[in-house]
Amino acid sequence: MRIGLLTEGGYPYVSGEARLWCDRLVRGLGQHEFDIYALSRSEEQERRGWIELPPQVSRVRTAPLWTGDGAAGAAGADAAFGPRVRYGRRARRRFAELFGELVAVLTDSRDSGAPEDRSGELADRFGSALYGLAELARDEGGLVGALRSEAAVRALEGACRAPGALRAARGARVPDLLAVTAEVERALRPLSLDWYEDDGLGAVDLCHATSGGPAALPGLLARHFAGVPLLVTEYGVQLRAHYLAATEAESGAPARALLAAFRGRLAAEVYRRATLITPGNTHARRWQERCGAERAKLRTVYPGMESGRFGEVGEAEGIAAAGDPDTLVWVGRIEPAKDLISLLHAFAEVRKEEPKARLRIVGAPGGSEESLNYLAHCRALAAQLFPDEAEGAHAVGDNPVSFEEIGGPEAPDLAEAYAAAGVVVLSSVVEGFPISLVEAMFCGRATVSTDVGAVVEVIGGTGLVVPPRNPRALAEACVALLRDPERRERLGAAARARALELFTVEQNIAAFRAIYLEIVSHCPVRREAVDEAGEPVPFAHPAEAHVPGRWAATGGSGGSAGAPRWAGDTDAELKLKGAAV
Repeated sequence: MRIGLLTEGGYPYVSGEARLWCDRLVRGLGQHEFDIYALSRSEEQERRGWIELPPQVSRVRTAPLWTGDGAAGAAGADAAFGPRVRYGRRARRRFAELFGELVAVLTDSRDSGAPEDRSGELADRFGSALYGLAELARDEGGLVGALRSEAAVRALEGACRAPGALRAARGARVPDLLAVTAEVERALRPLSLDWYEDDGLGAVDLCHATSGGPAALPGLLARHFAGVPLLVTEYGVQLRAHYLAATEAESGAPARALLAAFRGRLAAEVYRRATLITPGNTHARRWQERCGAERAKLRTVYPGMESGRFGEVGEAEGIAAAGDPDTLVWVGRIEPAKDLISLLHAFAEVRKEEPKARLRIVGAPGGSEESLNYLAHCRALAAQLFPDEAEGAHAVGDNPVSFEEIGGPEAPDLAEAYAAAGVVVLSSVVEGFPISLVEAMFCGRATVSTDVGAVVEVIGGTGLVVPPRNPRALAEACVALLRDPERRERLGAAARARALELFTVEQNIAAFRAIYLEIVSHCPVRREAVDEAGEPVPFAHPAEAHVPGRWAATGGSGGSAGAPRWAGDTDAELKLKGAAV
């Protein structure tokens, strides 16, 4: 079958999110043909280029979301999304009506964010306005100029001042209105793309969006214009990320409220129109349900991670299998959300009980100035809590806490870092899917973690879990494992077995292979396939599209919803049917 893979800020670019799992997915499903439709987030990302693509990628189309700031940026946006079109009177009136309806939904005080509100009248109005704008863009050659126009700002201002508007929106001033319209314009840029014709997304059998938000918009439009089914995968829920980290442009309360309403509405529309949604864990699944996703559409598919590079450590025996019994190891990106401050205070308590204990913090700060300052603060705190110590009067002092980076002499690679650990620690206060924990599990290491994000779901009883921001509880759990090598060994073995069962690349690819088949079987795109001479093209539709009937259970013993009727047959029944044939 032919898959339209929709990405934002990742694959096929060298840098960005979801790059690795998308590449593994495409390479693992070599029997399918992939068309890549990618939205880039920065000039730097485009400058660094693409990774090497496998032969099953037949086409790549890209568009930037980062242009639009200043004259040069506006020229870049015009090149990618079409020139600014001067609308006629009728088109201007049509845009004013549609955009006015869109922002009226965002400012409606009935939009409380509850799931029942998202499936009602307001959701229908938002969807109608969104697809109306897409049709206007198709008819008139784009929306870039209109979404940046004074008319758009005035429409938003009118909605904020209208009776029944959100209380937070009523106080919106000009900077708030400009910030909101600029962000809405960026998010809706895919409406102006020429990707939806019969030679583009209209020709694929399935659209697979690798995230929500702007990446899923082309899938919504392909569904609207051509009836192409949409699969949405979210390993990190974009709406949650926006709530956790508002940008400087959204610093005003009215702007934050309006953009939260817009992103919530867009997420709800994506979930409502998607054929299936595949969250990466139960934590993401709860967010999606809260944003209006129907439970029947949700299928949890864990991220696939490469286990081979940790195999030597995980399969080691004897002393090498145990690591250093006195060493705690933390691995990750150093930033405030990881709460290394609590970890350092917890380690101070550990040292009181286990004087020989050491803490190795392995990782680099994020690219922001805040992360660099946080690392400096952590180093200063470590120096204050643990002055350099020496075993005797003539020995050189040494600090029991070390800050290292992967590739250095102490930690040449990730596997070496985990191999040195008696216990691996995670101290985060905010976490999505804890990649470092899964890596530690592949290495057969016992873990102590805080109860955030998907941690409990990932650990599944193979490690100790404590409340976040509780250094004393974290210290007690670490001491308990440091003093009990047999328990560490049991937990480590169980953790490795669990990781190999649930979190490998192979299980991820197998899950999506089955999901692709299910979607195309249930929701085939019915299009007339003819050649240049107008003759029907044989085998133009994938074989999966010809599976007769519905797969929903219609009663009977052994049947289950969403499975073929014969799936509930016993071996004896299948043999009898085969004999009858």
